[in-house]
Amino acid sequence: MKTWIKIFLFCISSFVFIGCDRATKDLAKEQLKDKETISYFHDTFRLEYAENTGAAMSFGGKLPKTISILLLSILPFIFLIILFGYTIKNANQFNYPKIFCIALIFAGGIGNIIDRILFDRHVPDFMNLGIQNIRTGIFNFADVCVSLGALGLVFFYRDKKESPKPV
Repeated sequence: MKTWIKIFLFCISSFVFIGCDRATKDLAKEQLKDKETISYFHDTFRLEYAENTGAAMSFGGKLPKTISILLLSILPFIFLIILFGYTIKNANQFNYPKIFCIALIFAGGIGNIIDRILFDRHVPDFMNLGIQNIRTGIFNFADVCVSLGALGLVFFYRDKKESPKPV
């Protein structure tokens, strides 16, 4: 397919995912902040509001502000700009699923960086999965995007070795 279509798909997908992330975070602030946890499917899925100043599982949340901004905003932003440029430059070499996975990673990263910049490093998280005491950390739509994109890339970039030909 044409390269410009892949670039368009990447840009539109990224824009849509960032928009969904913003919308879900705004809804979470409006509907969940300072309220009781909401549980679904026999407590397998919970909606509970939390603000995170660190990375996953609040890792780095207690870092000094300047180091936190550098490690959790500036460096990831530089990485995402490089990823964006790499994707645009090499779009002709990627199939649609790979473009889509990269868009998920890019959009999720940008979504969380937007919060870090606009809300003094506070990223809203509001989803939690688990069974009884075995639970994930609290996460958001951007985290889901990054995770699904990374898993998709692993799946689509697997080594596809040819099976041995019969003799």
